Amino acid sequence: MCYSVYKNSKFPFGQYAPASLPRKLVTYTQGPSPETDDRSPATVDNGTDQQQLYPFFDYYVSRNITTTIGQSAFLHCRTENLNDKSVSWMRKRDLHILTAGVLTYTSDQRFQVIHPDNSDNWTLLIKFAQPRDAGIYECQVNTEPKMSLAFQLNVVEMRARVCGPQELYVKEDSAVSMRCELSQGPHDLGTIFWYLGNVPVFTDQTSLQSVRQPRVSVHTEWADGLKSTLHISRAKLTDSGNYTCRPTFGQSATINVHVVNGEHPAAMQHGNRSAVSGQMTVHVLALFSLVIMLSNPVLFGH
Repeated sequence: MCYSVYKNSKFPFGQYAPASLPRKLVTYTQGPSPETDDRSPATVDNGTDQQQLYPFFDYYVSRNITTTIGQSAFLHCRTENLNDKSVSWMRKRDLHILTAGVLTYTSDQRFQVIHPDNSDNWTLLIKFAQPRDAGIYECQVNTEPKMSLAFQLNVVEMRARVCGPQELYVKEDSAVSMRCELSQGPHDLGTIFWYLGNVPVFTDQTSLQSVRQPRVSVHTEWADGLKSTLHISRAKLTDSGNYTCRPTFGQSATINVHVVNGEHPAAMQHGNRSAVSGQMTVHVLALFSLVIMLSNPVLFGH
């Protein structure tokens, strides 16, 4: 069968249409050119006084989509002049038809097509995206030959990080600040929640009326990513433990805080190690002396 090429049209590059179908073919340009802004669609003469518009894709939609693990991904396909044709979505890696029209043809309930009434949009929704969902998806129209438009889906993992050391030693009644950051992502970053062990850290909202500065406060900012700072103005011994900053989307990060009483934490650590080392030395010498006494009783007057 012979085919005619729709050059400079809104059809996918290299797309062909049967020469036997149209008896009159009008081409159009995909976008504005220096000379003209001709975006009129192709038409075919159906043998009557009326001309039928041929389906075409809207190429002005984003086709390289990035989402994060656990979030929803939206692949927007816009088709016009469908007439009696239908739109389907196919996953390229296994050639699995996911949807046809408004019907879903997969047991994975995370996949769904969104098509409002009288709309040209056929949006593939992938809920709770996982790394295995990354790849190429095709929006197809059942023309002869078939029309298709490829979309690339990227699924990335977001991970929070704690600024500074993972182990933090502070004196009792001193101030301590912990900062957690999350890099800019493809979607709304949500917020960050702080936990001490498995218990959420609550700020002293009730004490704001009685004191000028609450003992525990959290400051969150959404500039150049997501940043959250947990500040304790007067640390108590009970504030010791593992602190976790848990973002709405992404992996958590942990910092271990030790609140100590008495001397400076660094000196205390060195002092403790010296004391333990000294005690071990005394015990070893005593044991060595006992062994000598038992093995040489005459030497000690026994």
